[in-house]
Amino acid sequence: MRSAMAEAETGDDVLDRDPTMRALEERVAGLLGAADALWTPTGTMANIIALMSHLGRGEAFLAPQGAHVLDFELGTAAWLAGGMPRPLPHDGGPGKVTATAVRRAATSDGSYAALRTVLLCLENSHNAAGGTVTAPEEHASVAAAARAARLAVHLDGARLWNAAVALGVPPGALTVGADTVSVCLSKGLGAPVGSVVAGSAEFVEQARRLRKMLGGGVRQGGVMAAAGLVALDNVDLLEADHTRATTLATGLRERGWRVREPQTNIVLVDVADVAGTVAAFAEAGVKASAIGGKLRLMTHSGITDAHIEAALGRIGEVGPSSTAVAGASSHTQPESRLQTGADRERSA
Repeated sequence: MRSAMAEAETGDDVLDRDPTMRALEERVAGLLGAADALWTPTGTMANIIALMSHLGRGEAFLAPQGAHVLDFELGTAAWLAGGMPRPLPHDGGPGKVTATAVRRAATSDGSYAALRTVLLCLENSHNAAGGTVTAPEEHASVAAAARAARLAVHLDGARLWNAAVALGVPPGALTVGADTVSVCLSKGLGAPVGSVVAGSAEFVEQARRLRKMLGGGVRQGGVMAAAGLVALDNVDLLEADHTRATTLATGLRERGWRVREPQTNIVLVDVADVAGTVAAFAEAGVKASAIGGKLRLMTHSGITDAHIEAALGRIGEVGPSSTAVAGASSHTQPESRLQTGADRERSA
């Protein structure tokens, strides 16, 4: 990946487009079934560009409870896009909403003073719900309900690659009916920087102006785009991350921990004292974080089978307070680098 970055053909992406950046955007657009796409430095910027395009000041948008655009983007949907968030309960399973819920929430009493809902934001996989995936038929049903209610649809697909691998379908099968889609090239794919937002040619033309407005225009962007092109070659490797997450979850359950079965590379653990357990894990050399009142562990390309075994040995049996961790002083096992918060870069 670093060699590709060093050798990248570059131009000026602000003035007349960078050739390597353009190659990346066209490749992602093709994978997602979109007309065009635009590189952005971050997933948050990709999402806010989409929301700024879809929302007018004071207009409302729907999103599954705990969605990244609601809880992990510092309120930019309201601050910059001027949108009023309306969280929807997970009536279709963890991280998922149903067509019925969307139709109900989109209905207005017709009063001029009523909140006008114009957008549905979906997330696949759903991070805070534990990396849960939405199948193509489920996504298509919800998107169709939104469009029938005259709502635009934005899909936050930061981890869409994980969802596609878990379901065994191409990424484009998970974007049907979406007006705009964002995907991340870092996280599991390991590029050091970059996301892409895709949609119609008209949307991308507007998005390029919005990116400039937000300070996201870059000059020789091919250096970063080259990393993204290599990252896309790593999509199939995500399956190993998913397998190790399942192994980790099984091992934790065998030791008495309450663990949800992972669908991708995120393992959620139910504990009474989340902060205390995170601290205990850290003392034992196992990195974890809190999300949605749960403990989160995440596998990535830096994790091997030996690391999973080492982590389980250090964590040990669950204690009375759900914070007991074994082997905190042991240094004979491989360093455990299960990581959360931000996924480790994937080296290529």
